Amino acid sequence: MQRVYQWQQAELLTFVNHRGDLTVYSSTQSQRGDAMSDELPVIPKALQTAMRPLPLGPVSILLTRLARRVAVRHPDLFGRLGDYAGACFELDMMDQPFVLVLDLGNGAPTMRARRRNAIRGADATIRGPVAGFLGMMHGTWDGDALFFSRDLMVEGDTSAVLALRNAIDDAELDLVEELGLGETSRALVRRAFGVAERMTGLPLNRHQMTMDFYS
Repeated sequence: MQRVYQWQQAELLTFVNHRGDLTVYSSTQSQRGDAMSDELPVIPKALQTAMRPLPLGPVSILLTRLARRVAVRHPDLFGRLGDYAGACFELDMMDQPFVLVLDLGNGAPTMRARRRNAIRGADATIRGPVAGFLGMMHGTWDGDALFFSRDLMVEGDTSAVLALRNAIDDAELDLVEELGLGETSRALVRRAFGVAERMTGLPLNRHQMTMDFYS
């Protein structure tokens, strides 16, 4: 049996998600418990420092535009959320200097960047490194394994977080595709993201995972 899988070579385990689809993930990701966080890459310190003076107003405008574009491209995402289509989430990405507040807005989402001491009123908080969020979005790592290992930690309404995780899994989001770029620009950005992936380990692209079985 030949097994090809993204990122690191390791023993693979099977996982049947909420749709009944078969996926695979590394045993080092699912069984090491809280030690998994030692393996997740983080944003380089120099980049974290460079991000601190960013004006949060313009950042919030750009992020909201991105969230609205995702809503237009993936309308079924909000149907999958059900009663939680209006929920609000605090995304505390611990290796960046600000927190993102995602208000799903029943199909008209907003995403705001805020300082950590200014956050109030979210239904749930998801906390972890940027790589964990990107890896869950792109299917690089299984979301259940990330939560089980506490690389992504949840406070508040866990049912809302589960609904969000399932909706993201169904949507099969790809950050480059969601940016709404032209064909040439999209190819250039994907190539640049590929270089950044190799330098930092951050899962910036969605990659296809294949499994070939031989008797």
